[in-house]
Amino acid sequence: MSAPLVSVSYVSTATAPFDDERLADLLTQSRRSNHAHDLTGMLLYRRGRFFQVLEGPQDAVEHLMDAIRRDDRHSDVRILLSERIDERRFTEWTMGYEPIGVPTTAAPEGFRDTFDDLESDDDDDATIRAVRELTVWFRARTLAGTALREKEDAR
Repeated sequence: MSAPLVSVSYVSTATAPFDDERLADLLTQSRRSNHAHDLTGMLLYRRGRFFQVLEGPQDAVEHLMDAIRRDDRHSDVRILLSERIDERRFTEWTMGYEPIGVPTTAAPEGFRDTFDDLESDDDDDATIRAVRELTVWFRARTLAGTALREKEDAR
């Protein structure tokens, strides 16, 4: 019988800003390590904050979360959602990444501009809903972008 699968969603604060080159290095390292440890997931970075979903065998996810807590690139690591899963949601990505630009105009009402609302101490259900919304948004946006690039490549 295979090890149970878990999914952990967390937020953290970068101890120093990440530019495109530093993010690319982090993604290369993460993808190589995640592939070796049978982990999949997604990463969002915006304004010095990380939001990440990791999924895979429980021991591997727990080991990586311990390493992230000790990593001097992160501070204020906070687990938002930890759950057993029957199947992976990010089978396509050892570490999917979506750049999020900083808007030049005011965000529309209800638009999530930061990850701050994910950390509400008042409403765990709202936090779980927000985590799941971000997960669905990421998958839809990334899969649509992949389909568009494949269509353009076919021309």
